[in-house]
Amino acid sequence: MKTRTLIIGAAGRDFHNFNAYFRDNDRFEVVGFTASQQIPGISGREYPAALAGRLYPEGIPIYAEEDLPRLIKELRIDVCVFAYSDVTYSHVMGVGAIVEAAGASFMMLGPNDTMLKSNKPVISVCAVRTGAGKSQTSRVVLDVLTRNGLKAVSIRHPMPYGDLVAQKVQRYAELSDLEEHHCTIEEMEEYEPYIVQGNVIYAGVDYQAILDAAERDPKGCDVIHWDGGNNDFPFYKTDLMITVVDPHRAGHEVSYYPGEVCLRMADVIVINKVDSAKPEDIQTVRQNIERVNPNATVVTASSPVTVDDPEIITGKRVLCVEDGPTLTHGEMTMGAGTIAAQRFGAAELVDPRPHTVGEIAEAFERYPHIGPLLPAMGYGKQQLKDLETTINKTDCDSVIVGTPIDLRRVIKIKKPSTRVHYELKEMDTPTLEGILTGFGKAQGLPIE
Repeated sequence: MKTRTLIIGAAGRDFHNFNAYFRDNDRFEVVGFTASQQIPGISGREYPAALAGRLYPEGIPIYAEEDLPRLIKELRIDVCVFAYSDVTYSHVMGVGAIVEAAGASFMMLGPNDTMLKSNKPVISVCAVRTGAGKSQTSRVVLDVLTRNGLKAVSIRHPMPYGDLVAQKVQRYAELSDLEEHHCTIEEMEEYEPYIVQGNVIYAGVDYQAILDAAERDPKGCDVIHWDGGNNDFPFYKTDLMITVVDPHRAGHEVSYYPGEVCLRMADVIVINKVDSAKPEDIQTVRQNIERVNPNATVVTASSPVTVDDPEIITGKRVLCVEDGPTLTHGEMTMGAGTIAAQRFGAAELVDPRPHTVGEIAEAFERYPHIGPLLPAMGYGKQQLKDLETTINKTDCDSVIVGTPIDLRRVIKIKKPSTRVHYELKEMDTPTLEGILTGFGKAQGLPIE
C-alpha cells in the first residue's frame, strides 16, 4: 500500500519537496498540504492538477496547519513531512510531537533528495535567519560576475502566493514584469533590486522548469545564482555556498532550522552588520562558526545606511516602516529605518500600534515582539490598503521607509517621507571578489 503523506509547509519548500521527491513517486500518496501562519491566506487553496502530475488528476488540497491533529486522524495519515523554514528547533520538534501524538511518523527531507542538478556552475547565497543580508550580498556577487563579463542568471526561492499555474515559471527582467505577475510587496522587495541592477531573476513553483528556462535565458547564462529565502538551504546542487550570519541575533545561527544546515554547508560565511552589532555578539557568532564549520572562509562586512533626505529625520517624530518578514517571523526588533533614525537624530520613534487597522492590527497580535515599528506587509490588496491607512493615521511628523523597495510607489503616503538604502561593505580581506575570482578560475570561467 502507498504511504499516505501530508506535507507541512508555507507555500515554498513544501511545493518543491513535492515536485522533487513525491510527484512521480508511486510509493507515496500525498493526501494534502498544510499551510503555516507565516504567510497569511494560503490555506484553503489547492495544489493544482496541472502541476501535480499524473498521480494527482484532481490536484491536492491545502489545509490550515492548526488542524493538523484532526487531519492526521481523519485522512489516515502515515507520515508528515516538515517543509518550511526560519523556525526554532523547539518549534520543529513541537510540530513533531503533535504529529507523533496523533499516530503518524515525522519526516524531513535533506539536500540529496531535493537538490536539482544544473549544467551551469551554481553560486548560492543563503542565511541563518531572514533579514541577515542575503540581498545585498547577492548584489555584490552579481556585480563581480558582471564586471568580469559573465552572464549570471538569478533564481529566487519561491513566493507563490497567487495563481500557482500562472506562477509555474516567472521571469523578471523589467519593472513592468512586476505588474504583469501581480507581485505582492514581499515579492517586489526581492525582485526589484535585481531588475534595477540590470539582472534577470526567475522564481515560481516548478524549479526544474525554472532551471531549464534560466539555463536557456535569452540574455545568456554562464552561472546560476541562487538567492535563498528565509534561512532555507538551496534547491540546486551548489558549487560555491555563501551563508550570511547576523550578529544582531547571535546564537540563532545554531538554534534555528534550517539555518544551521546552511551554516554547516557553507564554503564562505559572511558576518554582516558588524558596524552596528555589539562586539560580544560578533564574538559569539565567530565562536559558533569555529565550532560547527571551522574550514569555512569568513568574510566580515557592514551594512552602512544612507538616506535620501536626512532633514526628514533630524529632530522629527518619525514612523519607521521596515521590511515585513524581517520583523515578523524574522523576529528582529530593529531594521535599516531604525538605524537611520538613531544616526540622523530623530526626536522620537512613534508607535503605530494605536493606529493599526484590519490585517495590520492582526499582524501585531500574531507578532507582539515587533514593538514600535511598522512591518511593510502587503500579501494582498486588503493588507496593502490597511498598511496605507495605518501609516496615514499614525500621529507622526515624517515616515522613514526602510524597505528594500520604494514603498511610495505602491501606496500613497501623505506625510513627508524619506527612503533608506543599505549595501554590503566588506571590512577587510578576504573579500567576495577575491573568493569569486578563485572560484571562477577553478570552474574554467573567464574571470580575472
